[in-house]
Amino acid sequence: MAGHDNSKVAKEKSSNEIDELPTFNAENMQNNVKIIYYSRTFMAIIGGVIAGVLGLTGLMGFIFYFLIMGITSVGLLAKAKFSVFSYFESWNRIMLDGFLGGLMSFVLFWTLAYDIVHIF
Repeated sequence: MAGHDNSKVAKEKSSNEIDELPTFNAENMQNNVKIIYYSRTFMAIIGGVIAGVLGLTGLMGFIFYFLIMGITSVGLLAKAKFSVFSYFESWNRIMLDGFLGGLMSFVLFWTLAYDIVHIF
């Protein structure tokens, strides 16, 4: 009889484990990804203006962009309270999505600010 009771406990335990699988709301996940893209685009624009005002040229400007995107990633992690899997499917979403997407905005505002401050 003791073995039979253990099997019931094991069956109940395995059914509870299935219920404890994380579930994701698709709308919330899409909203979180949009927030990442908007944040990265905004930080790329701000970083481009700062790089232009500081007069960064060439490789130093691109290094500054990657530094800004790294800081943005850490900020997004802090906003998620370092619990990535509660808000996103994987680490790639928060660390890499939109990383190169803001590069064109960065270059546009970098050259615009550089031209306004240092050329005109």
